[in-house]
Parts: sequence; structure tokens; C-alpha cells
Amino acid sequence: MDNIAGQKSGLMVATYVSVIVIVLLWLIPTVGLFVSSFRDRDQISASGWWQAPFSVVLADAGRANLDSQKEVDGVWVLKGNIFSDDDVSSRFKSGESSVTAFGSKGRAPGEFPVGTTANVQSGRTLIVEKNGDYTLTSPKEITGRGPRVYFQAETPPDFTLNNYRTVMTADNMDRAFINTLTVTIPATIIPILIAAFAAYALAWMEFPGRGLMIAAVVGLLVVPLQLALVPLLNLHNKIGIGQSFMGIWLAHTAFGMPLAIYLLRNYMVGLPRDIIESAKVDGATDFQVFMKIVLPLSFPALASFAIFQFLWTWNDLLVAKVFLPSADESKVMTVKIADDLLGSRGGDWGILATAAFVSIAVPLTVFFTMQRYLVRGLLAGSVK
Repeated sequence: MDNIAGQKSGLMVATYVSVIVIVLLWLIPTVGLFVSSFRDRDQISASGWWQAPFSVVLADAGRANLDSQKEVDGVWVLKGNIFSDDDVSSRFKSGESSVTAFGSKGRAPGEFPVGTTANVQSGRTLIVEKNGDYTLTSPKEITGRGPRVYFQAETPPDFTLNNYRTVMTADNMDRAFINTLTVTIPATIIPILIAAFAAYALAWMEFPGRGLMIAAVVGLLVVPLQLALVPLLNLHNKIGIGQSFMGIWLAHTAFGMPLAIYLLRNYMVGLPRDIIESAKVDGATDFQVFMKIVLPLSFPALASFAIFQFLWTWNDLLVAKVFLPSADESKVMTVKIADDLLGSRGGDWGILATAAFVSIAVPLTVFFTMQRYLVRGLLAGSVK
């Protein structure tokens, strides 16, 4: 009764639920990055991306305008609007933002409610209204620069394309895009060409030590590439390719070779033995079998590895920093974004989110073009 036609087993339901959960775990951060890429930097710092459609309370400070200072009954009075300050007006839109609280110290910008009279330093009083109008009184004439007025203001959601303009119009970003293609395309093709021959040999050719070589390939899959960065760079310097495009091509080839051989060998082992043996009986050499039979049939596995290798090399930062010159004309997009747009701290989340979406445009195109081969290539050799 458990296997009645038309009824789904509990295992199938659990599988669907698991897939949905995994998709959501991957999709939610992506949606968050996408929303953040259109938000202002201050609003990103003040609230999460899920609060983007709602107003945000931001803290800031402006200076009172000394030009409005007048003496009234022995008291010096300054009046104005805090949103008219040049620094404040660049971040708040007058008429759209409203003050919720104010203060006289940077550590407590929301110390007093709007509309109340606050006693501040040196016998001065300060009143700030909801629309930003302020009245500052002082027993003595205020000289020098106007005193600071700290406040918290509720601002409407602000979506902008400025982050994308910053990323797309950065100096030499077009050159960085070309450099990324220059690194990624050869670093994807070269390991496929080499690994295909090696995978065929390990799958269909008999020679001493084949089992040990297969074990070595599997073992190399778990070796962190960070262990080989400095020794490999020293080797490149000794043979004269140093920090260059040739050096990074060979580095990516070396780091991607174990996975390439592993995937291709597993796929080639699952090909029908009768076809290969019949070709050899008809007089075909191993090279002819490889080129005319095995290679065309192995296209799903080749495409599967090409997706992984392309995505990895396109998004790589560490290897590019080590094996490419630091000159601006040699930077790839990841290095350009990290060094020139984000700075040493990388705290501008709006630029970071925008740069992420700009940099994944090409990988997404490659993935959706070849994704139908991905599962077939990964599952090859897993079952008989």
C-alpha cells in the first residue's frame, strides 16, 4: 500500500523540502545584495536590506548659520533650518526628512525630543522643530564657526543608481574587464585540454602505477591552494614568467587540474566499453578513439568543469593578487574593485554589493547557457 501509483513517498516530500530550503538559503543573500546595490551608503549602515521599503532614522550634525545672529533683549539669537546646511543637504532632502530628536553632543544626537527647549553648554538654549527649524540662544555673541547641532531624522527610502555609476565609470574599469577575460578564458581552456588526455589515460589505458596516480589526484583535491602560492611564485620567478599573464594561466591550470581530471575520468569510465573496444578492433589508435569517440561523448563533463573553472577564475582575488603585477593596467575586476573602489577597509557596502552584481553578469550568462550539462557531468560515474 505504500507504493500505490500516484502517491508520493515521504522521502520524496523530504527531498522537495530540502531543495526548497537550500534554494532559499542561496537566494536570500543574493536578493539582499541586489537590494543593497541600489541603496544609499548611510541607509545601508542604519538598517537591513529587508527594511529598504521603509523610512530610516539617521543621525547627523550640521552647523548653525552665524549670518542670522541677532541681539534681542540682550540675548543673541540664531535661527535657521538644519537641512539648509551644505553638508546636511547632500544627505537629507528638505521637505521629505523630518527631525525626530536632537542633541548637543555627538555621542547623544537624540538626547532631546523635538520642540523642547534644551539647555546646552555655556548657558545656551536650543530648540529644534520637526521640519528642521532651530532656534539657538546665547548670553554672549557667538564668534568663529557656528556651533554644531546634532539630530536624528527620519528619512524616506532612497534608491539610486549612483553605486552603479561609480563602479562602471571607475578609471580603467573597462581595461580591468578585458584583463579578467584575458585571464579567465585561457585559464579555463588550458586545464581542460590537458586534463582530458590525462583522464582518458587513467580511464582506458593500462600502465604501471595507474591506481597510485588516481589516488594522488583524489588526494590533491583536498590540498589548500594557499600552501602552494609562495613556492609556485618562486618557481615562476626562477623560470622567468614571474608576475605575468602566463604565470597566472599556469597557476590556475595547476590548481584546477585535480578537479578536472577527477570529473572527466569518472565520466569517461562510464562510457560504453563496447564502443571503445569495437573501435580498437577496427584498428583505431588510442588517439583516434579519444578524439573521435570519447571526447565528443564527454561534452557534458567538459562543460561541467568549464563552468566551475570559469566561475572560480572570474571571481578570484587571491591568485590574481599574487601572480599579476600591481600596476593598474594589469588589474582584473576583483582587484580593481578591492583596491580602488573599496579601499583598505572595504566598508562601503553599497559599492561592494553593486560590484558583486556587475562582476557576476558574465558568469551568470555562462552558467545559464551551460547549466543543463552541469548535473549530468557531476553525477557521471556516481552510479552504475
